[in-house]
Amino acid sequence: MKLRAVSAAVLATLVVAACGGSGDDATPTPAAGGHAGKELFAQNCSSCHTLAAAGASGKVGPNLDQLQPGPDTVTAQVTNGGGGMPAFANKLSEEQIKQIADYVSENSGS
Repeated sequence: MKLRAVSAAVLATLVVAACGGSGDDATPTPAAGGHAGKELFAQNCSSCHTLAAAGASGKVGPNLDQLQPGPDTVTAQVTNGGGGMPAFANKLSEEQIKQIADYVSENSGS
C-alpha cells in the first residue's frame, strides 16, 4: 500500500514537472493504480488551492480544507470557473473533472 502511494506521488511530481503548468490541452489521464483525482489536482489546482491531502498550499484560491465542498460544487466550479478561477471545461474531460471533484470532496478537511 505504501509503495502504491509513493509511486503515485512520484508519478504526480513527474507529471507536474513535465507539464510545466503550460495550460495546454494535452492533460494526460493518470495511469491505473494511482488516484487519478489526486494527480489531476496536483497538475491543475495545487498552485492556487490549499488541500492538505494533496500537499498543496496555494494561496490564490479558497482553502479547500476549510471550505469542504461537495462533489457537485467542485464539478460546477472546475467546469465553469468563476470568482477569478478559470473554467477547465475546454482543458479537462468530464471524467477528469469528476475525478478531481471526487478527490477534493473525499479529502478536504482531512
